[in-house]
Amino acid sequence: MIKLIAFDLDGTIGETVPMCIRAFEQAVSPYAGHTLSEREITQTFGLNEVGMIKVVAGEKWREALRDFYPVYEKMHDECPEPYEGICELIHTLKAAGILVALITGKGEKSCRITLEKFGMQDLFCSVKTGAEDRPNKADAIEELLAAYCVAKDEFYYIGDAVSDVTACKKAGVPCLSAAWGATADISGLEESNPSKVFFSIEDLAHFLRRLQKGI
Repeated sequence: MIKLIAFDLDGTIGETVPMCIRAFEQAVSPYAGHTLSEREITQTFGLNEVGMIKVVAGEKWREALRDFYPVYEKMHDECPEPYEGICELIHTLKAAGILVALITGKGEKSCRITLEKFGMQDLFCSVKTGAEDRPNKADAIEELLAAYCVAKDEFYYIGDAVSDVTACKKAGVPCLSAAWGATADISGLEESNPSKVFFSIEDLAHFLRRLQKGI
């Protein structure tokens, strides 16, 4: 029986990854001394925005971080809504008595901006954000399991990245891979998480219904 499901945010709940990259490039490049490439930015993924900016801006990270948030919030107008069907899925899970949480690598402030833009700030029983010094999703999963007294086989994590699969393996819990976003690494997900890759929210919802019924 499923008791708790946690969702990733970027690329799972909304098409926010391209916007995040552009905001980072615009706000932080002046402090890095050159125009940051997409590769330079994505190589810092897994850390929150403080850690990401520290990696590329060095001693000027505080100024870069100060400039990042207004740019991020303004650019969010390009992505004003979550994926179609995701809020309905979350409401359906909650109506079935399943706890629904959020675990993201984003920092607390950028996460709050996104959830407020999406009108989802009150939707989750718990929100776990990222750390600046290391990827911490496995730790966040363990904290959720302990806080809600949930066994590992009663929990699922839903995320769009291969690193999400790795974090779930480290925590000893199953991962369901969201491959409906434009930036999903489909081949990487299929290789690392075979038979658990979903190409639409509808397909994921169908799988979860069957799982809950024990079919």
